[in-house]
Amino acid sequence: MSGILSKIRVLDLSRVLSGPWAGQMLGDFGADVIKVERPGTGDDLRDQGARLKDLSGNETGERSTFLSTNRAKRSITIDLAKPEGQALVRELAAHSDVLLENYKTGDLKRYGLDYDSLREVNPKLVYCSITGFGQTGPYRELPGYDLLFQAMGGVMSLTGVPDGQPGAGPQRAGYPVSDLTSGFYATIGILAALHHRDTVSGRGQHIDLALLDAQVAATSSMAMSYLVAGQLPVRVGMGSQLVAPYGDFDCADGKIMIAASNDKQFAQLCKVMARPELAREERFSSVPQRVANKQALLPIIADLLKDKPIDHWMPLLREAVVPAAPIYDFDQVYEDPQIRHRELVKTIPHPLSGTLKVVGNPLNFSEPPLEYNRPPPLLGEHTAEILREVLSLDDAEIERLAQQKVTAA
Repeated sequence: MSGILSKIRVLDLSRVLSGPWAGQMLGDFGADVIKVERPGTGDDLRDQGARLKDLSGNETGERSTFLSTNRAKRSITIDLAKPEGQALVRELAAHSDVLLENYKTGDLKRYGLDYDSLREVNPKLVYCSITGFGQTGPYRELPGYDLLFQAMGGVMSLTGVPDGQPGAGPQRAGYPVSDLTSGFYATIGILAALHHRDTVSGRGQHIDLALLDAQVAATSSMAMSYLVAGQLPVRVGMGSQLVAPYGDFDCADGKIMIAASNDKQFAQLCKVMARPELAREERFSSVPQRVANKQALLPIIADLLKDKPIDHWMPLLREAVVPAAPIYDFDQVYEDPQIRHRELVKTIPHPLSGTLKVVGNPLNFSEPPLEYNRPPPLLGEHTAEILREVLSLDDAEIERLAQQKVTAA
């Protein structure tokens, strides 16, 4: 592997989303990411999502959700319940820069694989623990999933139809936002800890990251109104509490989003709709005025837009530099000329399907550029390779470990 982190090895003991998402990010950056999985079953995500088809069009055991978070990794199967399996992980940790795990608090201590144990083996190890509620506090031993943290972190209180309207009530975000937010925070924390190790202390450290903490932190731009003034933000559906017009509007063949957040943008919108005088009316002349009078403003805009199709309005709005967008399904997302130009879909080799399309990393480094040449691994695909390369085991020992079901070849 090449890349910005090509000298870094990551031992990834994590499963499901938050940890694997961080591991994939580090792998995209060029780190050698060794994914440790249970023999026979592997990561829970191997059972979730649509099945990948092979070159003959037959369904394989590989599923889309696992494929979305595990490229740029090598897979080794190790049974952590066996003492020899625990010893293998300790040896791998001794040869790694980072260990990433999202077991329940205290679980890995039973195996001697907690931070205090492994820093004795490798004082330079950066050990990142991702848990639902963190290593401390009254909830520390409870399991947790994205849905709970969207609820407890305030996301659902912000999302959904406003009270008093049909369908009102809290809603979850349409993707696992708490998991992926935690994965981003984990990546940032690991990079910061590596920098501190290599430039300041010479030592690794333990990163304690909770999904609940990450989600609460991520909503701070909305929560500050409560912390500063005791004002609770409320659900506004597609709209905004701060600016207007900001939301969805019906066209003849679908909806578009318009976010005219300042006076200049609103004036341009009015010109596009052939009603420039609206921007000069006192009740619509400033952001506070438009927010105060949006119950009068929004129906006017809706009436002006409704009779013509999206393809009529979008070129005009873009030419006038009015922030606007159609609401896409995923088939439309990946056909958009901007998305295609940015080459966000990458094609990488895959041992079963020949090639595999994946959503690329949005970071574009000038030097060195990211490479996409390591597909999401098959379960245990690299077991023998890793044991031979990293731990210098010979073929006889590798075979013995497989026979003892410590690993699976």
